[in-house]
Amino acid sequence: MKYSKILTVLICITTLSLYNCKDKAETTEETAKESELQPLRVFDAQNQQNTNTAQNTSGVYHYTCSNGCAGGAAAAGNCATCGNTLSHNQAYHANTNTTTPTTPTTPTTTPTTQTGGQNAAGVWHYTCSNGCAGGGASAGNCSSCGNALAHNTAYHN
Repeated sequence: MKYSKILTVLICITTLSLYNCKDKAETTEETAKESELQPLRVFDAQNQQNTNTAQNTSGVYHYTCSNGCAGGAAAAGNCATCGNTLSHNQAYHANTNTTTPTTPTTPTTTPTTQTGGQNAAGVWHYTCSNGCAGGGASAGNCSSCGNALAHNTAYHN
Protein backbone atom coordinates (compact mmCIF):
# COMPACT_ATOMS: atom_id res chain seq x y z
CA MET A 1 0.00 0.00 0.00
CA LYS A 2 2.91 2.35 0.43
CA TYR A 3 3.36 2.45 -3.38
CA SER A 4 -0.31 3.12 -4.14
CA LYS A 5 0.16 6.89 -4.51
CA ILE A 6 3.06 6.43 -6.89
CA LEU A 7 1.12 3.86 -8.95
CA THR A 8 -1.90 6.17 -9.11
CA VAL A 9 0.24 9.05 -10.38
CA LEU A 10 1.93 6.83 -12.99
CA ILE A 11 -1.42 5.54 -14.24
CA CYS A 12 -2.74 9.10 -14.54
CA ILE A 13 0.34 10.25 -16.44
CA THR A 14 0.16 7.26 -18.79
CA THR A 15 -3.54 7.83 -19.43
CA LEU A 16 -3.01 11.51 -20.15
CA SER A 17 -0.09 10.89 -22.48
CA LEU A 18 -2.04 8.27 -24.43
CA TYR A 19 -5.02 10.57 -24.59
CA ASN A 20 -2.82 13.41 -25.89
CA CYS A 21 -1.31 11.18 -28.56
CA LYS A 22 -4.80 10.49 -29.87
CA ASP A 23 -5.51 14.22 -30.13
CA LYS A 24 -2.31 14.83 -32.08
CA ALA A 25 -3.35 12.39 -34.80
CA GLU A 26 -6.62 14.22 -35.29
CA THR A 27 -4.89 17.57 -35.20
CA THR A 28 -2.41 16.44 -37.85
CA GLU A 29 -5.24 15.59 -40.22
CA GLU A 30 -6.89 18.93 -39.57
CA THR A 31 -3.69 20.88 -40.11
CA ALA A 32 -2.98 18.92 -43.28
CA LYS A 33 -6.28 20.15 -44.67
CA GLU A 34 -5.57 23.70 -43.54
CA SER A 35 -2.01 23.78 -44.85
CA GLU A 36 -2.82 22.87 -48.41
CA LEU A 37 -0.88 24.94 -50.88
CA GLN A 38 -2.34 28.37 -51.35
CA PRO A 39 -1.72 30.41 -54.49
CA LEU A 40 1.33 32.62 -54.18
CA ARG A 41 0.62 36.34 -54.11
CA VAL A 42 3.08 37.88 -56.53
CA PHE A 43 4.08 41.52 -56.28
CA ASP A 44 2.89 43.21 -59.43
CA ALA A 45 5.45 45.96 -59.88
CA GLN A 46 3.71 47.58 -62.85
CA ASN A 47 0.48 48.13 -60.93
CA GLN A 48 2.16 48.83 -57.59
CA GLN A 49 4.63 51.47 -58.77
CA ASN A 50 5.10 54.18 -56.22
CA THR A 51 3.37 57.41 -57.11
CA ASN A 52 6.42 59.06 -55.61
CA THR A 53 8.95 59.36 -58.41
CA ALA A 54 11.77 58.59 -55.97
CA GLN A 55 13.93 61.25 -57.52
CA ASN A 56 16.29 63.36 -55.56
CA THR A 57 16.50 67.10 -56.13
CA SER A 58 18.70 66.54 -59.19
CA GLY A 59 16.14 64.24 -60.82
CA VAL A 60 18.09 60.99 -60.27
CA TYR A 61 15.97 57.87 -59.56
CA HIS A 62 16.75 55.63 -56.56
CA TYR A 63 16.25 52.39 -58.53
CA THR A 64 16.77 52.25 -62.30
CA CYS A 65 16.53 49.65 -65.05
CA SER A 66 19.81 48.00 -66.00
CA ASN A 67 18.69 48.15 -69.66
CA GLY A 68 18.58 51.94 -69.50
CA CYS A 69 14.79 52.31 -69.81
CA ALA A 70 13.41 55.72 -68.90
CA GLY A 71 12.11 56.21 -65.37
CA GLY A 72 12.73 54.42 -62.14
CA ALA A 73 11.21 53.70 -58.74
CA ALA A 74 11.56 54.33 -55.02
CA ALA A 75 11.97 50.63 -54.18
CA ALA A 76 13.39 47.55 -55.85
CA GLY A 77 10.94 45.89 -58.21
CA ASN A 78 10.53 45.28 -61.91
CA CYS A 79 10.91 47.81 -64.70
CA ALA A 80 7.55 49.10 -65.93
CA THR A 81 8.82 49.13 -69.53
CA CYS A 82 10.75 45.88 -70.03
CA GLY A 83 10.06 43.88 -66.83
CA ASN A 84 13.73 43.55 -65.81
CA THR A 85 14.65 43.84 -62.16
CA LEU A 86 15.45 47.39 -61.11
CA SER A 87 18.92 47.86 -59.69
CA HIS A 88 20.05 50.25 -56.98
CA ASN A 89 21.40 53.52 -58.32
CA GLN A 90 24.28 54.70 -56.12
CA ALA A 91 24.23 58.08 -57.87
CA TYR A 92 20.92 58.76 -56.09
CA HIS A 93 22.80 59.07 -52.79
CA ALA A 94 25.90 60.78 -54.16
CA ASN A 95 24.07 63.38 -56.23
CA THR A 96 22.91 66.25 -54.05
CA ASN A 97 21.24 69.47 -55.01
CA THR A 98 24.07 71.34 -56.63
CA THR A 99 21.95 73.96 -58.38
CA THR A 100 22.84 77.53 -57.51
CA PRO A 101 19.98 79.75 -56.37
CA THR A 102 18.69 82.19 -58.96
CA THR A 103 18.99 85.09 -56.55
CA PRO A 104 22.09 85.36 -54.41
CA THR A 105 21.45 85.00 -50.72
CA THR A 106 22.37 87.93 -48.56
CA PRO A 107 24.70 87.11 -45.70
CA THR A 108 23.26 87.59 -42.25
CA THR A 109 24.58 90.58 -40.42
CA THR A 110 26.56 89.34 -37.46
CA PRO A 111 29.07 91.38 -35.53
CA THR A 112 32.66 90.38 -36.06
CA THR A 113 32.95 89.46 -32.38
CA GLN A 114 30.36 86.70 -32.74
CA THR A 115 32.54 84.06 -34.32
CA GLY A 116 31.93 80.52 -33.20
CA GLY A 117 32.19 81.14 -29.47
CA GLN A 118 29.02 83.18 -29.08
CA ASN A 119 25.38 82.17 -29.34
CA ALA A 120 22.64 84.26 -30.97
CA ALA A 121 22.31 86.39 -27.82
CA GLY A 122 26.02 87.25 -27.93
CA VAL A 123 26.94 85.18 -24.86
CA TRP A 124 30.39 83.59 -24.95
CA HIS A 125 30.73 79.81 -24.46
CA TYR A 126 33.89 80.23 -22.35
CA THR A 127 34.62 83.39 -20.37
CA CYS A 128 37.61 84.64 -18.41
CA SER A 129 37.58 83.78 -14.71
CA ASN A 130 38.92 87.31 -13.98
CA GLY A 131 36.00 88.97 -15.77
CA CYS A 132 37.94 90.27 -18.77
CA ALA A 133 35.90 91.30 -21.81
CA GLY A 134 35.45 88.69 -24.52
CA GLY A 135 35.73 84.95 -24.35
CA GLY A 136 36.30 81.90 -26.49
CA ALA A 137 34.66 79.01 -28.33
CA SER A 138 36.64 76.39 -26.43
CA ALA A 139 38.57 76.03 -23.21
CA GLY A 140 41.87 77.83 -23.36
CA ASN A 141 43.55 80.92 -21.98
CA CYS A 142 42.22 84.48 -21.90
CA SER A 143 43.77 86.65 -24.60
CA SER A 144 43.93 89.64 -22.22
CA CYS A 145 45.30 88.29 -18.93
CA GLY A 146 46.29 84.70 -19.74
CA ASN A 147 44.07 83.03 -17.10
CA ALA A 148 42.17 79.88 -17.99
CA LEU A 149 38.74 80.36 -19.57
CA ALA A 150 35.83 78.87 -17.59
CA HIS A 151 32.72 77.26 -19.06
CA ASN A 152 29.74 79.65 -19.16
CA THR A 153 26.44 77.81 -18.58
CA ALA A 154 24.47 80.88 -19.69
CA TYR A 155 25.64 80.10 -23.24
CA HIS A 156 23.30 77.07 -23.38
CA ASN A 157 20.17 79.01 -22.27
